[in-house]
Order: sequence, then structure tokens, then C-alpha cells
Amino acid sequence: MPIPDYQTVMLPLLKSLKDGQEHPMREIIEKLAQEFNLTDVERKALLPSGQQFIFDNRVGWARTYLKKAGLIDTPLKGYVKITDRGNQVLKDSPSKITVNYLSQFREFEEWRSAPKIDKGEQDKDQHKESLTPEELIESAYKELRENLASELLKKVKSCSPAFFERLVVDLLLAMGYGGSRKDAGMAIGRSGDEGIDGIIKGDKLGLDVVYIQAKRWENPVSRPEIQKFAGALMGKKAKKGIFITTSSFSKDATEYADKIESKIVLIDGENLAQLMIDHDIGVSNYMTYTLKKVDNDYFSEE
Repeated sequence: MPIPDYQTVMLPLLKSLKDGQEHPMREIIEKLAQEFNLTDVERKALLPSGQQFIFDNRVGWARTYLKKAGLIDTPLKGYVKITDRGNQVLKDSPSKITVNYLSQFREFEEWRSAPKIDKGEQDKDQHKESLTPEELIESAYKELRENLASELLKKVKSCSPAFFERLVVDLLLAMGYGGSRKDAGMAIGRSGDEGIDGIIKGDKLGLDVVYIQAKRWENPVSRPEIQKFAGALMGKKAKKGIFITTSSFSKDATEYADKIESKIVLIDGENLAQLMIDHDIGVSNYMTYTLKKVDNDYFSEE
């Protein structure tokens, strides 16, 4: 089954505390994962940031919402316990606990109070109701990044062949290839095929080499192009290659690259743009947010 959203988790979480005992959150998370029959893949699925498991994050926010409504308490760091109000809610036997259900509790509404959006906007963004605050932030970040990548790729496709050669050199250097800028510049840019190809150092000491080919194309790169590239690798007695294009690769080209002995990494236009963003090539920071949380160790008086 799909990973449940945090609202779906709230009632099962509360029920798991009905014995009135203090339970470590780690125990509750694992118990709920079993209750929802999550697979290993679902259990290990990460937020886009790669910093936290999606299910753990959603259980954490379910705990936060229940605590703000006074249904559970956290007597010790990392532990949770049901309250008298929480027991009463279980006696009322709701079919599901949602944000709307919790809004009946004054403490929850005071915590959640914020400027209200109009009904039209509420309907438009109804699907966001199931997302945790972190997921909302990361969803917005993902959309902004995708838009940036699209704009960046348009810029790359419009640049001159000489500029494209320099761009690839900059990217490879930023990724740790090519040794010095002089080495990389001498190794790349030998062809006049609106692209580049050559041999570049695989590390700063030159202990390994990588064969590079790049095409500033609009049409997809087909299998014959990859076959010619693989032949060039054999001619250079090289085992590794990187094929960069501003367009895409056909299915046959991808399948061929996967099954041959030489290791050929295919970087299409979309991946190229993402790598440029990751390594600050052709982009600059214009806004930064730092998310912070309470440092419980600081408040420990032991």
C-alpha cells in the first residue's frame, strides 16, 4: 500500500498508546510500519532532501499534531504517552482523526492559527492538506528547481559551441575531474562538431582517464552514436566514458550503454542542468532559508 499521510497515521498512533504507558517513538514508528504493511522499499523511502525517511517524518508530524491538541504528551525525550483527553477521544471512537477533527480543541486552534485563505484557494490546494510542513517546503523547492533546470537548459542550447566547451570544462572541474583547468582545457574541445570529445583525467593525480564526448544537439542521441563512442573507448584502451548531450538518449542507446563492458555514463540535457545546479555552474544563490529545531540537550539539567 502507499505510504500513509500524517492524518491517516494519527488515529493508529493514538490507539498504539491506549495502554497508558510511556513508549519510545522508535518503537511506535516500527509498530505502525507493520500495521500499515509497508514494504522495505516504502519504509526506506526518503524525502527529496535525503535527510529523513518519509514515513518517520509523517509519524513525527502526527505526534506533533496530537500533542498540540492535548491528546498525547511527551514526558521524556523520545517518549510519548496518551493523556486523559486522548483516552476520551478513543472512547468516542472516531473513524479518523484529521486536522479538522483536532480543530475542536482550543489549544490546537491557537497553535495553528494563521491567516485564512479563501475557499477557492482552499479547494485548489486541497491535495496539499495531506502533506507535512517539510513535504510542502520540499515540494515547492522541487518545483522551483525544475523550473530553474528548464530555463538553464534553454540557455545552454542557445550558447555557442565554444561556450558549451567551456561550460563542460567548468562542470567537470567542479565535479572533481580534469586535474587543473589547463589540463582540462587542453584535453577537451578538439572537434568542430558543435560538441567536444577528448580524454580527461579521472582524478587530480591523473591515475585514471575518462573519455569525454558531448553533443549540443536537439534530436535524441541514438544507439549508433553510442556504439561509435564505445569503439573510440576501445581505440584509446579506456574503460570509462562520459557522453553528454543537451537533448536526450533513445531507449536503444540507453540499453546498449547498460550492457557493454565499458562503463559509459549518459548525461542528457535534464541531468546536465541538474548537475550544473548542484555544482553552481551558471547559477547563483539568491535566497537561503535555515530550518531550526529545539535543541533538547541544551535544556537538559542533568
